[in-house]
Amino acid sequence: MKEVYEFLKEAGTFYIATIDGDKPRVRPFGVVNIFEDKLYIQTGKRKNVSKQIEINNNVEICTFLNGKWIRLEGKLISDDRIEAKKSMLDANPSLRSMYNENDDNTEVLYFKDATATIYSFTEEPKVIKF
Repeated sequence: MKEVYEFLKEAGTFYIATIDGDKPRVRPFGVVNIFEDKLYIQTGKRKNVSKQIEINNNVEICTFLNGKWIRLEGKLISDDRIEAKKSMLDANPSLRSMYNENDDNTEVLYFKDATATIYSFTEEPKVIKF
């Protein structure tokens, strides 16, 4: 999982796909965190992405870095604990201008039953499950 975290962190921007009814929706994200041995992302509860994940928590992330790309699929589970939110915000202080661990909007979600595959044009795919 740490290799997946480092890949996403170094890439800076990654794209998350959700389902909205029968349509895919993709948008850029930029923050990840490891807390209690789980990989987390962060969003706002008022955003459509949060509402889509609440209905169908199967998501996929994709990004490209240095001639390799990663696809991460799994279920996102919301974690409402202040400790999880604080860990995310402390690790990504730029979020603090918009979010606070004590507000009613900050949402952190962790991956469950996740499979990441790192691809390149010159190497065999590397599969990481967590």
